[in-house]
Amino acid sequence: MLDLSEEPLEENIEICVKYMERMAKINCGLEMELGITGGEEDGVNNEDANPEDLYSKPEEIWQVYEALAKIPNGFFTIAAAFGNVHGVYQPGNVVLKPKILDAAQKYIAEKIGAEEGTKPVSFVFHGGSGSDLTDIREAVDYGVIKMNIDTDTQWAYWRGIKDFEAKYHDYLQGQIGNPDGSEKPNKKYYDPRACMRSAEDQGPRNLLVSCGVSGLGSASKGQALRLPGPGLQVKDFGPLGPLGFRPGVSALRA
Repeated sequence: MLDLSEEPLEENIEICVKYMERMAKINCGLEMELGITGGEEDGVNNEDANPEDLYSKPEEIWQVYEALAKIPNGFFTIAAAFGNVHGVYQPGNVVLKPKILDAAQKYIAEKIGAEEGTKPVSFVFHGGSGSDLTDIREAVDYGVIKMNIDTDTQWAYWRGIKDFEAKYHDYLQGQIGNPDGSEKPNKKYYDPRACMRSAEDQGPRNLLVSCGVSGLGSASKGQALRLPGPGLQVKDFGPLGPLGFRPGVSALRA
């Protein structure tokens, strides 16, 4: 994933092309980011960004597609902006417009002379945590093959620690002494590995909810891409697309 969204569009594309040319030689895909994702993450604060900058234009997405699609053996995804925001906010504070992705697909399909209904672009949904399920499924319908849910996953991890503390609270007040006896040791309770295991158990549970029938519906449908060996060429990626995933496969980035 190469995030140059803070740079001018032309510079963003130019650098992405250089990396794509190198990565294509080793059968490695590139995820590029276009436009601004609102909110704050990793020290970058876009909470006061111009609202217009939160929505990519079909013409901009076409510029990226046109440049990267020319690279032999290259496969890439575009994290376009359609109102998405890092983090979780109160309902109504974030206005997603998935139809921007649909408009871009139609615009690019017409540009390349593809059949009506074709989806040339593989999109990435940044800031998917806390999004309305209707918006998520609409975005998937318009070509999103990866959705980032880091904020929800972070909360799931913390919830595991919080639940562990609540369950064993009386065993975590000192090294010695608990409800079972004043001389009973508590080492197995305050051992960091115990609460971390509880936290780690919540991660997969969160993924199952996100990818299950009540979410994206992509659980058990992903199929890894088999990269070519020496002397082989990639000619057809099959019905799953160039990245080898069905729409809706989630990732742990936000």
